[in-house]
This record gives sequence, C-alpha cells and structure tokens, in this order.
Amino acid sequence: MVTDPRDELVNHVPAMRAFAMSLTRNSALADDMVQDALVKAWSNIDKFQVGTNMRAWLFTILRNTFYSHYRKRRREVEDVDGDLSAGLAQKPDHDGRLQMRDFNSAFEQLNKEQQEALVLVGAGGFSYEEAAETCGVAVGTVKSRVNRGRARLAELMGLDENGVLEATDAVTAGIVAENPSAA
Repeated sequence: MVTDPRDELVNHVPAMRAFAMSLTRNSALADDMVQDALVKAWSNIDKFQVGTNMRAWLFTILRNTFYSHYRKRRREVEDVDGDLSAGLAQKPDHDGRLQMRDFNSAFEQLNKEQQEALVLVGAGGFSYEEAAETCGVAVGTVKSRVNRGRARLAELMGLDENGVLEATDAVTAGIVAENPSAA
C-alpha cells in the first residue's frame, strides 16, 4: 500500500522546529521558518521522490528558507516606528514648479508698489519701517501695500483665508506669509 507523502510531514515538525531554533535563536522566527518550509514542501510534494529521506528533504527546504530570509534581511533596514520611511516621502517636483508658475503669474498682476513692498518686507526681511524709509513713504503706506498685495495674490491664486500656498523657496514663502517676521 502506497501512502501519501503529505501524511509524513507532520512527523518531522518537532525536529524541524529544533533545527530552525538552532539557526535563528528566535522562537517566533523559527516557527515562521518552519511554517514557510512546510508550505513549500506541501506545494512541491510532487517533486519529492517516494522512498527517499523525507526528513533530509524537509531540512534542505528549511535550510534554504533560512538562507533566503537571511540574504533578504541583510538588504532590508528595520523601521519599526516608521521614522525612516516617513523621511523618504517627497512631494513631486512638478507640483512646486506649477505652484511657482502660478505664483509668478499672479505676482506680475500686482501693481509695482505692491510688488516692491512685498519683496522688501516679505522676501527681503525688511521691517515695515525700513521698507518705508527705502521707498520714501509712510510706514502705514507700506503696511497697506503689503496687506493689499497679499490679499490680491490670494485672490488671484484662489486661496481662501485658510488656504496655504506650499511655497518652494524662502522668498516666495516670505512674500505670502501673513507675519513677515515668521518667514
């Protein structure tokens, strides 16, 4: 009477687990390896030659599973908290270029006084007083030009009061920032 080789698999599980423990020194990993090896053996049982040593065949599969896992693990970086992978995320470059193009188009539609005030206060980092002195106007005039310029930029770019422009550079961020000292 010919028996199915699958029936013999379960007889070798304790020895396989002991062998896996000697390889990994980690009970959870050893159990995973034994399970993987048994799945591979079950899936490829047609390749087992009846009458040969089932235990040796299973141990070969287990050993190969261990070395495959070991090679794969050497190429991987453990990132339990997700800190490393979070640092790999990056917005596509084209988003920044499109936003910059839209910003430049809107900025060109401002009058020259508003452009000058926004560049001095926002991008240049000048205080309102320094910008007023540079332009030869009152401080209130510079504040008004900056405020109206920012409001017009937001309108032209379709930003609401909570809208955020993800600026691609410090100059643009400074120009659209509500608080000039924050940029």
